[in-house]
Amino acid sequence: MYKVVIITGGSRGIGAATSTLLASKGYSVCVNYLSNHERAQQVVDDIIDAGGEAFPYQADVANETQVKAMFEAVQQRYGTVTHLVNNAGILFTQSKLCDIDLERFQTVMNTNVMSCFLCCKAFIRQEGAKSAIVNVSSAASRLGAPFEYIDYAASKGAMDSITKGLSLELAEQGIRVNGVRPGCIYTEMHADGGEPDRVARLAPSLPLQRGGTPEEVAESIAWLLSDEASYVTGTFIELAGGR
Repeated sequence: MYKVVIITGGSRGIGAATSTLLASKGYSVCVNYLSNHERAQQVVDDIIDAGGEAFPYQADVANETQVKAMFEAVQQRYGTVTHLVNNAGILFTQSKLCDIDLERFQTVMNTNVMSCFLCCKAFIRQEGAKSAIVNVSSAASRLGAPFEYIDYAASKGAMDSITKGLSLELAEQGIRVNGVRPGCIYTEMHADGGEPDRVARLAPSLPLQRGGTPEEVAESIAWLLSDEASYVTGTFIELAGGR
């Protein structure tokens, strides 16, 4: 069976690691990105150099018109999108809730939640066989991210609700929907929050006493998408070092 996957936010961090890993497993990969074409192209070039198949596609996945166009482009190139990884996400500088303005809150919710909703909807409405969705949430959805990113945590909590509800809606169709909840992972996103070394600061307090890698998260995503996880739906894998 051919395997075609769209990975939103696929040009860096967890998205890039997942793009590379899935390509090595025989998936044709659409590496979605918002603005950094150079980074996305580098991921694609690395995949092609290793014998895989991929192409970059620029789209704001919180925009329905652009999401539809992305799915159409992938279908024309590879056929029906059989797998989907909703990884695109944004956060802002660490802050208490009382200092978060409405514009920031709306931007985080729109980017993180709306993108998941729109891509899931476009995926489901395709003609042809479809297999699995993995939504990249966060341990913050459980922990609340006090004094740092309550808005981000709230958006990931909403993604978790979509994951659970959609898994039940699609079960009879044989489409599985699961999530991963990364915790302290060494990615550039922490710099977006104003503390590039956040993982190093928190690592000693974790039960495993270290941060995780994007590749470790990618392995969990790949398993949830695979036939080896064929009896798994509505489930979350925690990747937070025991926290």
